[in-house]
Amino acid sequence: MTPRGTPDEAETPHVSDSPDVPDSSASGETGVRRLHPLTFVVGAVRELIALLAAGATGLVVGGLSTAFYFTLAGLGIGLVFHVAGWATFTYAVRDDRIELRRTLIGRSVKSIPRDRIRGVDVSTSLPHRTLGLAVVHVDAGSEGGEGTLNAVSRREAERLRRVLLDRAADEPAGGGAPPRRVLARMRRRWFVYAPLSGAYLLTPFALAGSLLGTLYNLGDDLGLITRERVETVGHEVVGLPAAAVVALAVLALFALPVMSVIAFSLFNWDFTVAERNGSIVAERGLATRRSVTLERRRLRGVELADNPLERLGGVRRLGALVTGLGDAAHRGRLLPAAPRPVAEELAARVVGAVPGPLRRHPRAARGRRVVRAVAPPGAVGVLAVAAGRPWIAAACAVLALLAVPLGLDRYRQLGHVTDGGRLSVRSGSLKRRQVVVEHGAIVGWRFRRTLFQRRLGLATLDVAVGAGDGGYPAIDMSEEDAVAFAAEITPDWVRPFLEK
Repeated sequence: MTPRGTPDEAETPHVSDSPDVPDSSASGETGVRRLHPLTFVVGAVRELIALLAAGATGLVVGGLSTAFYFTLAGLGIGLVFHVAGWATFTYAVRDDRIELRRTLIGRSVKSIPRDRIRGVDVSTSLPHRTLGLAVVHVDAGSEGGEGTLNAVSRREAERLRRVLLDRAADEPAGGGAPPRRVLARMRRRWFVYAPLSGAYLLTPFALAGSLLGTLYNLGDDLGLITRERVETVGHEVVGLPAAAVVALAVLALFALPVMSVIAFSLFNWDFTVAERNGSIVAERGLATRRSVTLERRRLRGVELADNPLERLGGVRRLGALVTGLGDAAHRGRLLPAAPRPVAEELAARVVGAVPGPLRRHPRAARGRRVVRAVAPPGAVGVLAVAAGRPWIAAACAVLALLAVPLGLDRYRQLGHVTDGGRLSVRSGSLKRRQVVVEHGAIVGWRFRRTLFQRRLGLATLDVAVGAGDGGYPAIDMSEEDAVAFAAEITPDWVRPFLEK
């Protein structure tokens, strides 16, 4: 989510946050702008909903009590705060930077160099869309959170995105919007893939837990929850007939996938990936519409991911590997769930065709994958036997048997390949990841060999990349293949270390 309020004042190496930063002499103060006058209305509406809920509860419980008047006072203070925040915050786009200035108590100027900007996100919640506003988030580093404009008009948001990401000129020829080419659009029938993802399947539990916790705390503060009432509810739940318990369990079983589809729809409604003005733009969301812009020149590769259920359904998730991108897991998402051919086609449009087929790893890696899968439950089982806990040992034995096919599948998923311009490595089973990286994005190699790997003639080759997680391993390759693979891609780097 895009942060609310005024920009974060955290210091970063390339951000100036000092009152001594001079103004741009070339343009003077002509480029200085304020946020939209309705900015404070959005913040006040959000606080008004919470304050009115608390005030209504206090009115029902205690009448026109002191708590209710405190609620009205809180609303007034909130309005004054938002109006003051709007009046004391300005921003300006210079030739080489964007300045965010705040003078509420002390004078603070944050200067973000334009050549450091990795992306510009535009998000619109329901109140923002109602008022024709948008939130602009400027990301200038892997830590993110460099600057937020909450809120500006939609037209101004699009202008800022175009200007901040265009290195050649501030405005397109003719003053019109740059052309937009749709690369992929999510179809509504793909929403049924949501239950295949554990994250969306567990979302209803998280929402229900948060709601129950909020209601409990509110009731406890108001004195509505007592020990006697809790005990009464507990006895009533325990005393439910078996048929009612089974019915509730079946209802929950059917409700979970339905709720996961609803959650998936809220986050990813009308998910669209487009190319515009040298950037990749991903737009998604129903209640809150979010638009993430990624510069093509900073795009270094893509990541294809899935789990066993998604593999059975032929579904894959696609993410972008971008240099210096903050919150890459969410901001770099290109497809949340799509059929495998669609994901691979979009990957080809973004960075080029996915190399294949993958080269299999040696048979010695199979035994190592199985041992690593069986070892944890096996070790716990041995300790349980020594401690005289047979039922724990039996459970660990079952888990160890189930871990054998898991280890075999982990071996089947291992692979690596290069096509002369891009390389691809794959690993994992419960969470399988295949990354495609441009050769030009590689900044180094790391060869790792544990004691057990050396005995088997295996090695793990880490591909160091200045994007995404920073490095991606090709696990349990043969030692010869690991060296040959690195030498095939960057021969000048590897040749000095080879024995003659």
